[in-house]
Amino acid sequence: MTSPNRFLTRRQFGKTLGAASLAAPLLSPAMLRAQATVGTETEPPEYVSNAFVTKRWQDHFENRRNGVILVDTYGRVLHYWSEDGETYMIFPTSVPVSESLTRRGRTSIVRKVEGPEWRPTPNMLSRDPDLPRYVGPGPENPLGTHAMYLSWQYYRIHGTNDTRKIGRQASNGCIGLYNEDIATLFELAKVGTQVLLV
Repeated sequence: MTSPNRFLTRRQFGKTLGAASLAAPLLSPAMLRAQATVGTETEPPEYVSNAFVTKRWQDHFENRRNGVILVDTYGRVLHYWSEDGETYMIFPTSVPVSESLTRRGRTSIVRKVEGPEWRPTPNMLSRDPDLPRYVGPGPENPLGTHAMYLSWQYYRIHGTNDTRKIGRQASNGCIGLYNEDIATLFELAKVGTQVLLV
């Protein structure tokens, strides 16, 4: 089963908005709705589901050099902007199952692998000693079809063969996407792409 098309390039988005001023129906609550309730300084806002709300890259990055990725761990979405500004995409994600497994801050893509291998981290093995020690590329691999390794050890943006995880707190620290979405992002992002997790 493939996931529906959830993104437009900046050019397509502009053409759509320009066509008979269809901005209101296009950006209806069904498509781009803010899901947050009010938070406090110490408590983040609560999200009831994926927050497909457009964002401005300028609010999070000084430049778009090598492209930029913003991961909203509360909204469970990933935003991508190309270096030239022509492409802006939003993808639903899975996020870590707990705050203790969630890492936030600035990093970058340091390696890209199609058909990745998977090995559990030492922390994963301490929580579940029955995990397999190695899973090769293929349909049983928890990293799905593609993985982009971040500068933080053990952290990745990757696909998943378990589509039930998308939109949920379901990972051991990584950010998961539908396999078809990670394939798209894999082609766009490069080693050196800036990444910010908030």
